[in-house]
Formats: sequence, C-alpha cells, structure tokens
Amino acid sequence: MNNSILVAIAILTQGDSVLMQLRDDIPGIIYPGCWGFFGGHLEPSETPEEALEREILEEIAYQIPRTKIQKFGVYSDELQSETLKSVHRHVFQVPLTVFLRDLILNEGWDMRLLNQQAAQDGGAYSEKAKKWRPMPAIHQQILLDFYKQYKE
Repeated sequence: MNNSILVAIAILTQGDSVLMQLRDDIPGIIYPGCWGFFGGHLEPSETPEEALEREILEEIAYQIPRTKIQKFGVYSDELQSETLKSVHRHVFQVPLTVFLRDLILNEGWDMRLLNQQAAQDGGAYSEKAKKWRPMPAIHQQILLDFYKQYKE
C-alpha cells in the first residue's frame, strides 16, 4: 500500500451513543477541529486490534475489554495530500464500560457521547470549543452505517 496509512479506530458505544473525540484545531494534522473516532495508526509489527488497544489507552486511558472487540468494517478513502494518498481504517465496535469522568483525555480538544442525530447533522456542539464542530464525511459515513446496523 504505497503512500497509504493504516489506522485502527473504535466506535466506543455506551447505550445508544458513541464516544467521539474533537481533534485539536492545529495546522498540519488531518481533520483539525473536527469530531472523529478515537484510534490511530498501526505500528509496523502491530495488528489492527493491538493498535486499537494501544491508541485508546494512550488517548483516553481506557483499557479496552479485549473479549468485547468486534470488527465493524474497513473504510478507505483518498486524501488530497502530496505525501499520503489514502487511509485504510480498520473499524471496531467496543463497549465503553466506564463513566466519562473516569477517562483522561490525553489527546484532542474535547470528547463527547454523540447520538444518531449528530451523525445525521454531520457534527455537534462542543462545550470546550464553544461552538458547533463538523465531522469529516468518512467519519459521518461510518457513524451513519453504525446506526443503520444498530437499529436493525
């Protein structure tokens, strides 16, 4: 996969909501100031599941219950970048079994449980940002697909 990046991301569910991260609003990162899923890139020798566990622990200090990880799908899209041509996302559904107050946000601007309406709206309000923030189209599509399957 030349000029591609592999990532593992989590649909962290609690009831009928999904925990999302408001990415930092700084230049040079992908999707700055947008709502997205927690997770990140795979290290060279990692499986997607191992990367997911590591990233979630780093980002919000949450130890994923390993036996509860369910593969949701793989989503790929092309980037408008000279260095990266595409992103391949391994998406997993994982229950969030702790209160938000028990999580430590180590990466990102804000975090919030978002519902199906936020997926349909393509974003949500952030108390920390003090304004409505969008989500990238690919993240919105994953969330819409999740809610479609969730309701079935």
